[in-house]
Amino acid sequence: MYDRSRLMELVQERALRFGDFTLASGKKSTYYLDGKQVTLSAEGLMQISYGLLDLLQDVEYDGFGGMSIGADPIVGGVLVAAATQGRQLQGFMVRKEAKGHGTQRFIEGPIQPGQKVVIVDDVVTTGGSALQAVDRVQEFGCSVVHAVGIVDRLQGGGEAFAARQIPFTSLLTIRDFGIDPPQD
Repeated sequence: MYDRSRLMELVQERALRFGDFTLASGKKSTYYLDGKQVTLSAEGLMQISYGLLDLLQDVEYDGFGGMSIGADPIVGGVLVAAATQGRQLQGFMVRKEAKGHGTQRFIEGPIQPGQKVVIVDDVVTTGGSALQAVDRVQEFGCSVVHAVGIVDRLQGGGEAFAARQIPFTSLLTIRDFGIDPPQD
């Protein structure tokens, strides 16, 4: 089901923009990847979801989630794709701030302490957002066994995960689009 070249086309057509941008990491860039332009389209989400399941086929995990809002559509897509394959998988969302009412939790979803989970982010630059999710999930009591991204900008995210001893892989890197990452 996953077609890497089609996902590359979708990212190129819908998500990749050129200009002067300030990224969430604070870094300046001459290009921007708006992952939601792909994750919030039916075809894009299908390619991403089946691609991530393929990427993680040798990883043992119970839960799949990431920082809300960016990871939310990806989590939903992966859960549906997993169900079509007969795979039992729990999703979760990590809030930036604890809910001010009810359970007042950072983690939403049916995962439980002690479970093995994968953290996802759409575009990985330094890994900061995904690592914040890692911290929250570990505080909750889960073990983060892998991190994944849709596109790795190759600007330190992989190294940041490695420093935390978390394997990281992505479906695509910025080099797939003929762009060399800036040397900081």
